[in-house]
Amino acid sequence: MKHRGRIGRFFLLPLLTWVAAMPAVAADGSLTVVELFTSQGCSSCPPANANLIKISNRSDVLALSFAVTYWDYLGWKDTNGRREFTQRQVTYEPALKQSSPYTPQMVVNGSTTVVGNSLPEVQALISDAAPLRGPALAFSQDRIQIGASAEAGDADVWLVRYNPRIEATPVARGENGGTTLQHTHVVRRLDKLGTWTGDEVSFPLPDPQAGLKTAVLVQRPNGGQILSAITD
Repeated sequence: MKHRGRIGRFFLLPLLTWVAAMPAVAADGSLTVVELFTSQGCSSCPPANANLIKISNRSDVLALSFAVTYWDYLGWKDTNGRREFTQRQVTYEPALKQSSPYTPQMVVNGSTTVVGNSLPEVQALISDAAPLRGPALAFSQDRIQIGASAEAGDADVWLVRYNPRIEATPVARGENGGTTLQHTHVVRRLDKLGTWTGDEVSFPLPDPQAGLKTAVLVQRPNGGQILSAITD
């Protein structure tokens, strides 16, 4: 069931040092970002949650589980749901040529989509995904460093905090009433840090949250393509 210039000599050495220290994870496009939009109140979502658990173990995949809120009226309020997660999915739909949001939906690199409960289709979409070719990213103490790039146009810089472990959630009511659902890489926080315009820039990061990992996405506005991604 589908739910619907020029650089002075005194700058050159620090710059070269920083560039040399940057990880290859974004520069070589080795990460594929897979976002699952799911709900504890959706009876067709458990297989998609299981599929995300499977692909989350891949070193080349950044899996993120966003709990939406539009099924809360069915008798169970999703314990992980947030309006900003729902809005992220809604923003995707026009660009993906979808008439409306649905669960379980997976979005790959912000540019392609598939129903999340078909593992072969999800794996095929990951295999076919073009490498990320945006700016290089690096965590530097309490900041995210974003390199310069020939990519034209602005992009949003998103902070994501997520739980890398598997969570078990008993559901008392609604379509999944009486069952215990398993999720992984559940997103707890989504914040826009600012805008990247093609030049080297850095943004401060909020204090770490115990037990949570940090990811940063550089993405075209309005649900556009993800250019770069990194996770700690």
